[in-house]
Amino acid sequence: MHPARAHFAPGRGYLAACTLGLPADVTREAVRRDLERWSTGAATAADYSAVLERARGHAATLLGTTPDRVATGSQVSVFAGLAAASAPSGAEVLCVDGDFSSIVAPFLARGDLRVRHVPVGDLADAVTARTWLVSFSLVQSATGEVADAASVVAAARSAGALTLVDTTQATGWMPTTGLGADLVVCHSYKWLSAPRGAAFAAVSDRVLTEFRPHVAGWYSGDDPWASCYGPELYLAAGARRFDVSPAWHAWAGAEAALGFTASLDLEEVARHDVGLANAFRERIGLAASDSAIVTWPDEYGDELAALGAAGITASGRAGRARVAFHLWNDDDDVELAARALGH
Repeated sequence: MHPARAHFAPGRGYLAACTLGLPADVTREAVRRDLERWSTGAATAADYSAVLERARGHAATLLGTTPDRVATGSQVSVFAGLAAASAPSGAEVLCVDGDFSSIVAPFLARGDLRVRHVPVGDLADAVTARTWLVSFSLVQSATGEVADAASVVAAARSAGALTLVDTTQATGWMPTTGLGADLVVCHSYKWLSAPRGAAFAAVSDRVLTEFRPHVAGWYSGDDPWASCYGPELYLAAGARRFDVSPAWHAWAGAEAALGFTASLDLEEVARHDVGLANAFRERIGLAASDSAIVTWPDEYGDELAALGAAGITASGRAGRARVAFHLWNDDDDVELAARALGH
């Protein structure tokens, strides 16, 4: 049992961190406090801005960068969309076959880009001199497979290509610092257990230089309160130029959630989560892996139904059953899930 389990309400049988995380006690309290302040008229825009800046600092810690390199928003697809909008016409974008739509669809929607899809294990070898950007999830949503990010980023850099890495299925259960990618994007409502509506991105010098802030608004200046009105264009010098106006109430909870996760030893969290996942894999006859997500073929949903009948919250994606193990889970959850499947 991980010591952080004490911060979560009983989550027996909840094996769906890869779909929606469970809030820790500090997050629940932050959301309650925000609702009370809002309902009594005590909440202020300035206070929400301060909350966001603290959250930006936590996000920087989790991605191994500095706050001036972190942009905040509400969805991963918005940040991927900035990359897509900045691509030269005819540019090649290399994606993983079957990756999550949020980091694929923006490039397809352009209509004038050459988008190639390859298996995640072939990604590094598929980079060529024609590749403008490599876009991939660090951990695949549908299968739980962990990409060899170091090899992909090295291959892209050697070819002069940019890299976009989505860590939504990684940040929170494994370390995601030192990736070296040009654009690292993450939504915090899964493994970080924050309210939905709080996303962030870390940017490189190339992104700051080459990407246009197509979604620029009042929150894209160095001081949002001085950039509320035209006719001037106010853009921050750093990553804030890519900020999207924050969903205040989501960030009230996200600041607490990100701070809580940033205080943990994520190497230790990974050992706990992957250890449970591998114990479950062994019980159902699967080989060990380096992922906290376990998936297996379930074309007709029978296995998912069996898990549900046993009171287990799981998910099904792309014709596969999917479970995930996180801080609130222990060996009893492994036993419960394995028995539900007849193992």
